[in-house]
Amino acid sequence: MAYNILVVDDSETMRAVIAKSIGHAGVPLGSLFQAANGAEGIEVLHREWVDLVLADINMPVLSGVEMVARMKADPALVDIPVIIVSTEGSATRLQALMDQGVKGFLRKPFTPEELKKAVETVLGAHHG
Repeated sequence: MAYNILVVDDSETMRAVIAKSIGHAGVPLGSLFQAANGAEGIEVLHREWVDLVLADINMPVLSGVEMVARMKADPALVDIPVIIVSTEGSATRLQALMDQGVKGFLRKPFTPEELKKAVETVLGAHHG
């Protein structure tokens, strides 16, 4: 099964790195969507079928935290798993995100193997 993945990060370079890592990790990919902030991410989620969201925390307009909160409040989006991809990894922040339903965390920089493991853990649990 190929997955449709949305990458939400305000850095175009980071989005490209994540996209390339998904390819290197051998994650079966259907479509890869990109958004520069949480607001754009929400728009994509309403327009496209997405199996998984990889989102940064710190972004302009709408942060990853705010985007997750909006997804959780939206019946159409509440079941889409989110993996946070961020340099910020304070235990308090992570616990708060997990409490909001975030399924995984990947600390930047990461390896394709770490990305693959996170994706398989989340989608394996989600689709199994």
